[in-house]
Amino acid sequence: MERYEAKRAVIIGGTSGMGLATAKMLMDGGARVLVTGRSQAGLESAQKQLGQKELGQKELGKAALVVSSDARSLTDIDALASRVKAEFGTFDLLFVNAGLGLFAPLETATEATYDEMFNLNAKGPFFAVQKLAPLINRGGAVVLTTSIANVKGMPALAAYGAAKAALRSLARVFAAELLPRGIRVNAVSPGPIDTPIIGKAFPDKDVAAQVAGQMREANPMKRFGTSEEVAKAALFLAFDATYTTGAELPVDGGLSQL
Repeated sequence: MERYEAKRAVIIGGTSGMGLATAKMLMDGGARVLVTGRSQAGLESAQKQLGQKELGQKELGKAALVVSSDARSLTDIDALASRVKAEFGTFDLLFVNAGLGLFAPLETATEATYDEMFNLNAKGPFFAVQKLAPLINRGGAVVLTTSIANVKGMPALAAYGAAKAALRSLARVFAAELLPRGIRVNAVSPGPIDTPIIGKAFPDKDVAAQVAGQMREANPMKRFGTSEEVAKAALFLAFDATYTTGAELPVDGGLSQL
């Protein structure tokens, strides 16, 4: 029997990076997966990569679903819940992974930047859990992606760090509220991870390379983590940490601890 056989998972923000790596691991273990994303290029790339994974499945074409959905939009979240119910009925893991950090120093930060950070990193996840938790099986799990920015004072990331701190608080409250239904809620907290996010935050390649070098040097392990390392931690919280709820697991090379 495969590790995740008969399991069904929904990954919000699953078309690239950590979410996509998690989807691949789940599929390799026999799970059915629905991933969401916003950009057309990301959706098409994920469809291609996950479609290749399907070739090894006994039920061809039934393993991966790639759905266009804006993690900030309550209308899209409602539509996603309806789609999940239609496709899966119930499911076992909700991985709320969509998120992005915008660098904005205090003196130049705008209301639009502040609202974007909270809409994507706190408001969206709140309503995603509200709408999708009723479909999660007893014994299932929610995993939220926070960030080490919620515990460290990182210049130019005030709004992002505050939004992720709000999400960390929500993890505790959701854990308490969903415990009577047998659903565990935990958070995985990445540090510097080798994903496309730095390139998105710093379009200038030279600046991006300089920032990446500084982040690598500041890390106790002197390297970036990989999406696969975060995926392993998320799946540990989802399926193996059966006596753990309300917790946050740092995956950061020791940056938040040492």
